[in-house]
Amino acid sequence: MLVNMEEIFDKLNENEAVLHFNINNLEWTKYILEVAREENTSVILGVSESAIKYMGGYKTVYNLVSGLVLDLNIKIPVVLHLDHGHSIESCKKAIDAGFTSVMIDASSLPLSENIEITKQVAYYAKTKNVTVEAELGSMDAYQKTNPKEVKEFVLKTGIDALAPSIGNAHGIYKGEVRLDIPLILEIAKMVDIPLVLHGGTGIPDSQIKDAIKSGIKKININTELQTSWAGAVREYIINNKDVYDPRKIISSGEIELKNKVKEKIRLCKNNNI
Repeated sequence: MLVNMEEIFDKLNENEAVLHFNINNLEWTKYILEVAREENTSVILGVSESAIKYMGGYKTVYNLVSGLVLDLNIKIPVVLHLDHGHSIESCKKAIDAGFTSVMIDASSLPLSENIEITKQVAYYAKTKNVTVEAELGSMDAYQKTNPKEVKEFVLKTGIDALAPSIGNAHGIYKGEVRLDIPLILEIAKMVDIPLVLHGGTGIPDSQIKDAIKSGIKKININTELQTSWAGAVREYIINNKDVYDPRKIISSGEIELKNKVKEKIRLCKNNNI
């Protein structure tokens, strides 16, 4: 069933985080839902603006996800989340199409502009029972969120989840990963909403666990699924050069992708912390 993020956050144990996996097509969506059902855990399906365009549009993505939830008889809570919406308009399109959660990312703008744009999205979302995540800081592993700005940002925007810059980065990390655990703790004490870790790919398990203990409640994974799936598909194509059925080619990455999803879910469950 499709729910907003608040319904998932409310049911998390103290040392537990929910996984956000980006989807890029029907197959990935199906695989992730099947693993989450098998693990009996809530899941957030994140969709970037570029992925939405690739798959056909906001309503197409909503129909794809809601249809799979129905046809696969998925009973676990599922969030359909716009990942890194870069404008008020894109967030409204997602909300109007049926997405249950959106992220507005105006983090590249000055604080006052970030607050104003985020506030407008949050106001609109509240009228539709949709949750809102926003970003404060630059996710480049070096420019961290200024804790002095956190409380003002959260209070003035009314968001439901905050993605701070804490030494994390999107994509594949260059060099050693060093999450700023003291900064996570400091920010967590300042606000009463869940914190989100972007750029979850490549972060050592020990740091993931420390981040969850310190206040992270949502962890985003995308690149790691892409590399796992792509590696398996490349190997299949090399070893099966006569195969041309796209279903066989795409599904050749199913096992690797599902194993990675399962690995991440189990890492973030309470009994592993």
